[in-house]
Amino acid sequence: MDSGGTQGAAYGGLDAAFWQRNPLIGMVHLSPLPGSPRWTPDRSVDATLANAAADARALEAGGADAIMVENFFDAPFAKDAVPPHTVAAMTRAVEAVRAAVTIPVGVNVLRNDARAALAIAHVCGAQFVRINVYVGAAVTDQGIIEGAARTAVLYRRELGADVALFADVFVKHAAQLGDGSVTLEDAAKDAVYRGLADALIVSGAATGSATRADDVRRVKAAVPGTPVLVGSGMSAETAPALLAHADGAIVGTSLKQDGQVAQPVDPERVRALRQAMG
Repeated sequence: MDSGGTQGAAYGGLDAAFWQRNPLIGMVHLSPLPGSPRWTPDRSVDATLANAAADARALEAGGADAIMVENFFDAPFAKDAVPPHTVAAMTRAVEAVRAAVTIPVGVNVLRNDARAALAIAHVCGAQFVRINVYVGAAVTDQGIIEGAARTAVLYRRELGADVALFADVFVKHAAQLGDGSVTLEDAAKDAVYRGLADALIVSGAATGSATRADDVRRVKAAVPGTPVLVGSGMSAETAPALLAHADGAIVGTSLKQDGQVAQPVDPERVRALRQAMG
């Protein structure tokens, strides 16, 4: 499948064969990183890296097709640019994950640091990044965040980075700023045809919340030819309905032991979801 935003260019090597698998992208949620609100001096960075690599191996063993590394436990998050120590820690973490697995790896620097995500991905050889607020603007728990499409596209060109841009549409934990006249379809078209996103993500209201199949259908119909991923709440039970419209999914919480986001990845849960996805 060609990406509408790049006129067929398969950034990061994520070509038609990758999307035809209905890829399962599993999350590696990093422990609190140095300098973040919940980090304490007795925490070991090496232990964080070891846990990240272990989760990555569990995802690959269970059949995941790719991995996304995210500073999930750094909340409350910086609104846009994260500090240098976060970039340094995430670079080490992505390197550790890349060394642990053979499948594609992506980066999400919360809450919306597109430049840091691209820099880390480019330096570490990761294949894609996720950008939460890509076009328009959103009211979030970090305040008002403006879209980062221009920043991302120009920085990718500046670096010469072979990295795909995954963009959220009406991202979770946020409300679109405006009078409500911009529809889900409008935002999807803006992200692809004006923002040049390579793939889109449709989520529920919050982490772990179910994504509505009709929302996925609407986005997919608005940007035919562009990959669309489910971004939250997919389980083995809901996979068939969602994948009637989506091209894959990004999954975190339901792949953890006992379905708890702070627990390690359970390869059996990964395997069950991958099988349900076909």
